[in-house]
Amino acid sequence: MKLYYSPGACSLSPHIVLCELGLPHELVRVDLKSHTTADGADYYGVNPKGYVPALQLDDGQILTEGPAIVQYLADQKPAAGLLPPAGTLERARVQEWLTFIGTEIHKSFSPLFRPDAAADWKTAARANLDRRLGFADQALAGRDYLTGDRFCVADAYLFTVASWTRPMKIDTAAWPNLAAYLARVAARPAVREAMVAEGLVK
Repeated sequence: MKLYYSPGACSLSPHIVLCELGLPHELVRVDLKSHTTADGADYYGVNPKGYVPALQLDDGQILTEGPAIVQYLADQKPAAGLLPPAGTLERARVQEWLTFIGTEIHKSFSPLFRPDAAADWKTAARANLDRRLGFADQALAGRDYLTGDRFCVADAYLFTVASWTRPMKIDTAAWPNLAAYLARVAARPAVREAMVAEGLVK
């Protein structure tokens, strides 16, 4: 498999899952400003949407959208336990988190990464993040991970987007459970492996 990524972007989530599962993969870095790959190829030719992640399967098919990719990957090695079996409430809980993270947290960060975003838009985004990350903080009280004591694909996603608080200079002191969670997830060997590969840590 081949993962198209940009360092620290939301593509870090499936990268972490690939490492957690020990699935062989190749990384292809994408410049999101020029929409080209490291070898100069037009990334729109891979993913017409123009953003990462994109996962090229061994048969050449392309799968996009992080939440879909991580679920597909987890189903390749169900015994690893990163995603409960289909048809169970436990699986729906993980999907519930994936949806919340994608629509309420991930998208709330978007204006903060845009230099052309109006100041009032950024202020509203920060207010949304304060509420959404506060919700995650409360949910993490008394548990190691989002759905209990076991790491799942939703944790890879939340870790990725909640880590954006650092470059955005958002103080996590108000969310002690979330801050502890970020440190706990960062210490996982597979998470560190992915971050080192992307040049995010040494």
